[in-house]
Amino acid sequence: MSSRPQAPNDGVPFTGHRPGDAAYRRLNLALFAAGLATFAQLYSTQAVLPDLAARFSLTPAESALSVSTATLGLGLALLVVGPVTERLGRTPLMHASLAASSIVGILCALAPTWHLLLALRGLQGVSLAGLSAVAMAYLREEVHPDAHGRAAGLYIGGTALGGMTGRLLASGVGDVAGWRWAVGAIAAFGVVCTVVVRLTLPASQGFSPAAAGRDAMWASTKRVVADPALLALYAFAALAMGSFVATYNALGFRLAAPPYSLSLGVAGLVFLSYALGSVSSTLAGGLADRFGRRTVMPLGVVVALGGLALTLAGPLWLVIVGVAVTTTGFFAAHGVASGWVSARAHIGGGGTGQAASLYLFAYYLGSSVFGAVSGLAWTSGGWDRVVLVVAGLMALALFCALALRRIPSLVGPSPSAGSASGH
Repeated sequence: MSSRPQAPNDGVPFTGHRPGDAAYRRLNLALFAAGLATFAQLYSTQAVLPDLAARFSLTPAESALSVSTATLGLGLALLVVGPVTERLGRTPLMHASLAASSIVGILCALAPTWHLLLALRGLQGVSLAGLSAVAMAYLREEVHPDAHGRAAGLYIGGTALGGMTGRLLASGVGDVAGWRWAVGAIAAFGVVCTVVVRLTLPASQGFSPAAAGRDAMWASTKRVVADPALLALYAFAALAMGSFVATYNALGFRLAAPPYSLSLGVAGLVFLSYALGSVSSTLAGGLADRFGRRTVMPLGVVVALGGLALTLAGPLWLVIVGVAVTTTGFFAAHGVASGWVSARAHIGGGGTGQAASLYLFAYYLGSSVFGAVSGLAWTSGGWDRVVLVVAGLMALALFCALALRRIPSLVGPSPSAGSASGH
């Protein structure tokens, strides 16, 4: 049995929180804070990769493993957490995940050796899986269909600002006190967000446990791995996220090298462009509700490709503009795609948690693999080689987005929302 709305105590069927409701505002605040904490902690070492390389005598590719091990741990854990959450619920797992990840973050700051730091970063990724696996499924169940796109965009906006805040905080603190204090500051930030989520996240009303038993689980799994649209979205996630992380992993080394020779703190200001990603994901969600996901998602990839081309220029200001445009396009496309996964799975018969987990597994697998590859590209051919690799990944992501336009929509219970979004 798939997740379906339940009736609250007064007997009125629950159709989801609507914009303007107090619960809707609390839900958006909680998921925004959760997105902040997740991305800030997951990428807490990205802004201090040059410092890690210097302190532990590492190559750029080796230092990037501190990011890749966390994303790989998260991706692998999602394969387990996704099916589990269909039985056990959403909110308890979200609370536990945020608390555990903050504790492990503190341990990362205290790690005495490089290999222990890598192990802890992998564990931190695992601990974040509980939040990442259920956020979109929870949102799908608790928000009225007419507001799905906007709410999903706001959550992705929180992840974008989390990436920005974490990297700015880490680069600023790291410039003054080193990578340990930088990672510790991110862990403290995660604690604050954990408290906010604990105080504001509404209890689930739209969740219904999936039927127990191996046959029911297998049937749900088959649905989310046999749908060609979901498969295209999974592939898109791996390629788009891989290209995005590859860009930022190598960017720190480019800005630290001549002719720019920027310090960690100054180079970290480039992450201010994440604020544009927060805005673009929210706007793209609203546009998808109005014009359809099939129209909006490919445009986001095209914008990202245009920004990548600008980074080939020599002047620093053009490089920064190019990175900002790439960030804007990526988060617009990702915000639409991630909401599409849960919507498609829900309309197709359930397994929203599993589908969201598989999307994120692909997302973080791409981050792990291509994020590490960017270090090799930088070492072997500089920024031109990085752009060549990233452009290839983006082109493939665009192909997936365009292929989705040829896959028929599913008919859902909300014709107006379904027809606009294109399930």
